[in-house]
Amino acid sequence: MGDDVHERGIEREYGRQRRGRNRNGWLVFMGIAVGNSVYRMNQNPNILGHRARLVIDALLLWLFVWALLASWRQRTFVTADGIAVRGAVRTRRRSWHDIYDIRVEPRRNQRSGDSQWLTFLYGNDGRRLLLPHIDDGQLPEFGAEIDDLRETAARHRGMAWERRPEVEERIRRQSGHRKAWERATSGALLVLLAMFLVTLWQVVTERDPETLLLLVCVPLGAFALLAALLHWRWESQVPPPGRDFRAQPRPRL
Repeated sequence: MGDDVHERGIEREYGRQRRGRNRNGWLVFMGIAVGNSVYRMNQNPNILGHRARLVIDALLLWLFVWALLASWRQRTFVTADGIAVRGAVRTRRRSWHDIYDIRVEPRRNQRSGDSQWLTFLYGNDGRRLLLPHIDDGQLPEFGAEIDDLRETAARHRGMAWERRPEVEERIRRQSGHRKAWERATSGALLVLLAMFLVTLWQVVTERDPETLLLLVCVPLGAFALLAALLHWRWESQVPPPGRDFRAQPRPRL
């Protein structure tokens, strides 16, 4: 694919080329699960209050619609102006001069048969952006494609890539904050599950369930508290400006 990459020029679009059964099966399973949950909650109006049922129904339906839109619309576009990523509802763009690096990173919790590597765009502000469908599961000549994208970025910047300590420090800070948000979200979901079980227990024991408090206020409060603590913990461990920052080596295939 190496020669084909250069023959296509800079204008290119990356969409899903290999539609595996796993993804289609997951969407079908998700649709059945959401439909069954909505049906059972509305079949017995005594399980939850009217407002709580409306909120949960809306969230479940939006989650399913979002998954369908992401599967259908998600693309990565490479143009003369830069790189654009179209998601379920919005498109994010980065010009070539705003792009610091394009890096390949191992995929966490990968399953057998899935792609093992993902491609991320890092901006000069340290933020990263996942480039959908640019992975070893979609592209047979994945390494050649990544090398070509890096060469294209260097050509439009007017200079080859070089490590900049100040940008690497921003990347590290953004990575820490991202992990804090992810862990806060995971913790809040666990709290939500616990509060859902408490709500079911109250229903079974014929008590009046405090659905708004248990299913909305407590999880949101847990998320806010965890996010604040994790961000504070991360900031306390980040070396102050001026200290030597040792960046990870730039991934190459």
